[in-house]
Amino acid sequence: MTRIDHYDLRLIHGVCHHDCPDSCGWIAEVDATGTAVRLRGDEAHPFSAGELCPKVNRFLDRVYHPDRILHPMRRIGPKGSGQFETITWDEALADIGQRLNDIIEQHGPEAILPFSDAGNQSMLALQGISSRFFNHIGASRLLRNICGPTVGAGMAMTNGNGLGIDPVDLQYSKLIILWGTNTRLTNRHLWPMIQTARTAGARLIVIDPIRTITADAADGPNDAFIQPLPGTDIAMMLAMMHVIIRDDLVDREWVAAHTLGFDELAASVADTTPEWAASQTGVDADIIEQLARDYATTQPAVIRTLVGAEHHENGGMFFRTMACLPALTGAWRHRGGGIARSVGSWQGLLEDDAALARPDLLAGRSPRTLNMSRLGEILCDTEPPVHAMIVWNCNPLVSVPNAERIREGLERDDLFCVVHEQFMTDSARYADIVLPATTQLEAVDVTLAWGHLWLGWNEPAIAPLGESVSNTELFRRISRAMGLTEPCLYDDDETIIRDALPTVDVDQLRSQHRIRVPFPDDGLPWANGGFPTPSGRVEFVSDTLERLGQPRLPTYVPPTEGPKGPLADRFPLQLITAKRHLRFLNTGYSHMDTHGGVEGGPYVEIDASDALTRGLNDGDMVTVHNDRASVEVPVRISDRVRPGVVVVPWGWWSEHHRDGRIANSLTNDTLTDWGGGVAFYDTLVEVSKS
Repeated sequence: MTRIDHYDLRLIHGVCHHDCPDSCGWIAEVDATGTAVRLRGDEAHPFSAGELCPKVNRFLDRVYHPDRILHPMRRIGPKGSGQFETITWDEALADIGQRLNDIIEQHGPEAILPFSDAGNQSMLALQGISSRFFNHIGASRLLRNICGPTVGAGMAMTNGNGLGIDPVDLQYSKLIILWGTNTRLTNRHLWPMIQTARTAGARLIVIDPIRTITADAADGPNDAFIQPLPGTDIAMMLAMMHVIIRDDLVDREWVAAHTLGFDELAASVADTTPEWAASQTGVDADIIEQLARDYATTQPAVIRTLVGAEHHENGGMFFRTMACLPALTGAWRHRGGGIARSVGSWQGLLEDDAALARPDLLAGRSPRTLNMSRLGEILCDTEPPVHAMIVWNCNPLVSVPNAERIREGLERDDLFCVVHEQFMTDSARYADIVLPATTQLEAVDVTLAWGHLWLGWNEPAIAPLGESVSNTELFRRISRAMGLTEPCLYDDDETIIRDALPTVDVDQLRSQHRIRVPFPDDGLPWANGGFPTPSGRVEFVSDTLERLGQPRLPTYVPPTEGPKGPLADRFPLQLITAKRHLRFLNTGYSHMDTHGGVEGGPYVEIDASDALTRGLNDGDMVTVHNDRASVEVPVRISDRVRPGVVVVPWGWWSEHHRDGRIANSLTNDTLTDWGGGVAFYDTLVEVSKS
């Protein structure tokens, strides 16, 4: 904390908490009344360098928004009506404590479901007291795999874990492939490193089923944009391997020293020619051929990817196959070569999850595990039923696929629902009790970034507004209301931080605002092998996968709900619910006039040829529909999607749609091949004039 006496302002350092790879450093300027009057980027932050995105540079609008929930509320109308009355914390806690204890007595603790995600991805907010609380009472366990874990699970089947290079080292690369990631929009602070590399002569290739603003940047004489059909990328990767092996572009020394199963891989890709891949991907064979040659003959070459491509039925195999490419070419030898994805695994090496979550509190019990991606099924079909759900850090009715099934579950009279929130979201409207939540400016926390190597300290800048409380304080209060006596449920925030980060000098972290996570000084994590697989090598063949009932070699299997699947005749268009907006993130901010209000509202984007065959003109109101739901939106005719593909950007709430249904009303909740993710990008729809 720094004080500027001349202006009578205090400067408080913090970290953005949003589910974004950049985890920007910020500085709040607080006046003598304790009011934050300005929020700006921290110029000294090594990664974000003083810039905040269009979402967060107006964060104070969110903190002080007149619609913010500041007091506990109890539902007085039908579920979903949004009719609530203000009550005291004592009244709310008495009701919650009694209802949860009654449910445990009548139905057992597994009838209680925790439901949260990374709406605030800081350590305490994610699982401060909450994990301890649910372990102690023995509630059902939530598999939080809707976004992210499938990537790591896929890479782990080849490399043993998901660890890659520091994304900052892209500045040393000579060929950068941005595969399934819209860097300029969703990872904007990495873009300067890419531009540094391009200035030094690096080539940029963007591979994406949508022409994004990042794809627009791949317009130089040596750059390229490649646009495969959604979910077909594995076929292109296999064809690249075919070319690399056929033309002897393999780094045979590195392969011999650090890989397993090369001969089997070579035999398996003997027939996956560029011509075959072209028939699957819709990308010309000569483009695939050139991509393979450029990748194999340029060093350092790096593939930058994030989480978008995991949302297909073959999501695990996508990343398992991708991880084979740098091993074939020896890209790991070179700084700026290999794969760059989440570096959260490096950050996680600092965290003692057992101290944080206290799994010992289960005391030998093994509660059932439920996958958040199937929330509709959990609420409607699971036996024995869920009778209580506590929601924090997320808005599941908007963010989880198959939303109309979830809505049906939330309408159950026998489901007791508590939501901890800052605004009356779609999900909160179905709650029995809504409790006020603090923002990042009002709570201490530590943020483990997943897009860079800097662990950040968030100092609270202002006192909690109204009667809002942090996530840790929420679960302390619920524990007390239930009469629980386990001491660790009442640990203060600093104690939890120190216990969870045993190798970190917490005082130094707090005073310096950030510390760098340990990472090889030469930027070469896998140059000399040492992969944590059963064999200690990159495994082109995986016995572990075979035991899971999956192919032991990289294999392309088209999704069942895809353009060649059984539903394609009725629903011939593949839907992608992409992140397309500058001013809001996931389901956050779209309800605010300063953010969602200037984005223009939801729409469906369609290719001109598909619009012509359906008699659609730009701006027409259309119905996007399948067997799950229908959604009414205006149509935008665009050259950013290819024929057979449509886009409905997600994150808009029911209030933004005139029929009250949202993008995720349409999406399927089929799980990925492994990793527990969900294949909502394999959704098929039809579009017709309303």
